[in-house]
This record gives sequence, C-alpha cells and structure tokens, in this order.
Amino acid sequence: MIGVGEQAPDFALPGLDGLTYALHEADADGPVLLAIWRSTCATCRLAAPYLSRLNDAYENLGWTFWVIAQDDAAGARAFVEAHHFTPTVLVDGPDLAVSRVYDPETTPTLWLVEPGKGVTLMSEGFSKEDLNEISRRVAGYVGAEHVEVAPDGDGNPRFKPG
Repeated sequence: MIGVGEQAPDFALPGLDGLTYALHEADADGPVLLAIWRSTCATCRLAAPYLSRLNDAYENLGWTFWVIAQDDAAGARAFVEAHHFTPTVLVDGPDLAVSRVYDPETTPTLWLVEPGKGVTLMSEGFSKEDLNEISRRVAGYVGAEHVEVAPDGDGNPRFKPG
C-alpha cells in the first residue's frame, strides 16, 4: 500500500463526466486528495456526506479531490445520485488498475498528495479526526477559513473501520 512519505503513482482514469483525469496534471496545481471507495461498502456510505462536505467547503480554491470508484460507471453513477455525492468521481472498475497500484487494505482509503512532498496523510476507513485534519491542511494550503467537516455529536461514530 502507498504510504506517507512516498510519491503517489501517476495514473489516468475516466470520470463520470466523460473527461480523463491524470494525477500529474492535477498535482501541478495544488494538493490532491484521492479516495478509493466502492458503492457496496457500508463505511463508504457513512463517509459520503462528509466527503461531499469537504469537497463543497473548498471547491474551486486551488486543490483537487477525486474519488476513485472500484465500480463500473453505472454502479458509481447510481451511488452518486443516491447519495447526492459532489466530489469528482473517477471509474477504476472493473479492472481496478489504479486500486492494484495503490493497494488499499480497506475502503475507503484516502491519500493527501502535496506538490513536491508526495503523500503527506493517509486515512483508512472513516475517521472524523482524519477528515478534519485534511480539511485543516487544505484550508491552510488554499488560504481559506477551516471548516470542521466531521463534527462530534452528530450521531455518527468518530471512527469506523472499512
């Protein structure tokens, strides 16, 4: 599995919007958050509104957030529509070429990739602490006010393994 301190392997995948996305193009513009998930994962469903909140908090402010679906396009699209999911979704299924390279032990797994630094944070499963830390780092990078995207006391656990 790709870990903190390593360079994130480059890839190119199609998005649900029909465009092709390449990591080497995005990380030239600022930090990139990658999240590998699958539509049948209960922990991914728990994380979905928090990931959308994170995306919406800093949208169009000099960072990139891609969710890499271990599904085919139809499965990923159904999840996006059912959960009003707002991050850009890339399709890795059915062959899972990117998932095989990044080799997550669980879904969801998130990697924060910073220009010139490689992977600076990795999070497995659902972790409010990690989501808020990602939010702090992105806010600092883009010069925005920090948004707490995963508050305690909202009825969901602080952590759930994937």
